[in-house]
Amino acid sequence: MQKHGFHLVDPSPWPIFASLGLWGFTTGLVGWFHEYNYAGFLAFLSLVSLVYVAIVWWRDVLRESVFQGHHTKSVQKGIMYGMILFIVSEIMLFLGFFWAFGHSSLAPTIDIAGVWPPRGIEVLDPFGIPFLNTLILLTSGASVTWAHYAILIGNNKQTQYALILTVLLAAIFTGFQGFEYVTAGFTISDSVYGSCFYMLTGLHGAHVIVGTIFLMVCLLRSQLGQMRPDHHLGFELAAMYWHFVDVVWLILFVVIYYWGS
Repeated sequence: MQKHGFHLVDPSPWPIFASLGLWGFTTGLVGWFHEYNYAGFLAFLSLVSLVYVAIVWWRDVLRESVFQGHHTKSVQKGIMYGMILFIVSEIMLFLGFFWAFGHSSLAPTIDIAGVWPPRGIEVLDPFGIPFLNTLILLTSGASVTWAHYAILIGNNKQTQYALILTVLLAAIFTGFQGFEYVTAGFTISDSVYGSCFYMLTGLHGAHVIVGTIFLMVCLLRSQLGQMRPDHHLGFELAAMYWHFVDVVWLILFVVIYYWGS
């Protein structure tokens, strides 16, 4: 009989399949950029396999947590620490791009005529779509907090309402971001401004999409009755991730849209 509170996981094929999928996706994507034959097909096939591996791997984790009871307090604490370290690594990733944007704006080189924004760049109005998206994302942060409190008091209906509202707000945010990309007067190849702008906003947009999927899974689990006041670590991780996305956008709005223009 096990005399400790930790979970010794069973052998799983998903890590090696995920590694192969990532290798194939990266290789195929690079090959597609260089117009190699069948590289695009390799990237697509690898992406499909990655999505499948993610679904079945998360399914196994949920089984271990909900039905087998392996996620004890010690295990949950370890998972929480892992999520915190993951978010710290994401902060470092964004910091690198913010650093590049700040350095280029404070000390513009002769390549861009020593001015910022570079000549020919029509910067976006920060109080147009960017400000509206800021309000939408802040509202979604409030609604995900509402969902958390609803879980704590055991109100499953309120939890679902709050999560539906959060997912809808996230979808609206993503839609406005896509509209902004379509109507912007510059591209990612337009000097360092365009590169940093699209890398930062695009990277943040990718995080929004991942966070939206995370919250949709939480919504499904809530409908299945798997969110309890004393056991809802999955939602806590999703909410932590979503608040991280909110904070990054606030910094992005101030630095890129307002100060950078």
